[in-house]
Amino acid sequence: MVRVQAILGAPPPAGSVELSYLGHSSYLIRTPEGVSAITDYNGYVRTALPPDIVTMNHAHETHYTDFVEPGITHALRGWVTAEGGYPRHDVTLRDLRVRNVATNIRGLGGGMEVAGNSIFIFETNGLCIVHLGHLHHQLTAAHLARIGAVDILLVPIDDGMTMAQAEFAQVIKALAPRVVMPMHYFGPTLVDRFLDLMRGQGYRARFHPSPTIRFTKRNLPRRTVVVLSGGGD
Repeated sequence: MVRVQAILGAPPPAGSVELSYLGHSSYLIRTPEGVSAITDYNGYVRTALPPDIVTMNHAHETHYTDFVEPGITHALRGWVTAEGGYPRHDVTLRDLRVRNVATNIRGLGGGMEVAGNSIFIFETNGLCIVHLGHLHHQLTAAHLARIGAVDILLVPIDDGMTMAQAEFAQVIKALAPRVVMPMHYFGPTLVDRFLDLMRGQGYRARFHPSPTIRFTKRNLPRRTVVVLSGGGD
C-alpha cells in the first residue's frame, strides 16, 4: 500500500536545510533552492510531489524499488548492479550535492556481499547530512576519510537487523556528529534504549513535536539526539 505524506509550505529559508521523517529509513531533505531528496526510497512511502533525487541504499524491498515515479531526476542505487556496476555517485543539483560511500553487507545465505550497501552523503549550505543505510560493519579509516566531517547523522537503531545499538555507538563515536537522528525502529522501547546508550557518550535527548525540523549551521545543537514525532514503524 502506498502511503503518501503531504509536506506543505515553501522551501526552507536561505542557509538552512529541512528534514522530515517519513518512516522506516526514509527522510525527506529539502533545500532553500527547492531541491528535494528522499532517502531509502521504496515506492510506498512517498510525498505528494515527487522529489528531485532519491537514494536507495540496499536491494531490499523496504529500501528500494524498480518502479520510480515520474518526475524524479536522479534515482541513485547504492549497490552493485548489472547496468551500472560498482556504485559510484556524485550528483549536484542546484544547492544540494549527493554522493555515496559503498560498504559491504551480510549475504542472505551467509558470507559477504561486496558493496551491497551505500552510505549516502548530502551536502548543502555548509551542512553535511549522512544516511548510514543498512550498515553491517564498523567503518574503516578509508571510509571515515571519504565521508568527512559530519553534522547530522541518520542512524538505524533496530538493534539487530543492521547492527546492535552498541555497535552503532562505536560508529557514532568515530564519526562524531553534532546531531544524531534515529530511523529504522519499531516502537519507543528501542528509542529509549538508544538514548540511554547515547547519554553515555555525552549526548542529550531532544524530542521534537513535529515530524519536520529545520537546521542551519549556526543553530545546529551540539551532541544531541533529535527524535522527530511520529517516527518508527
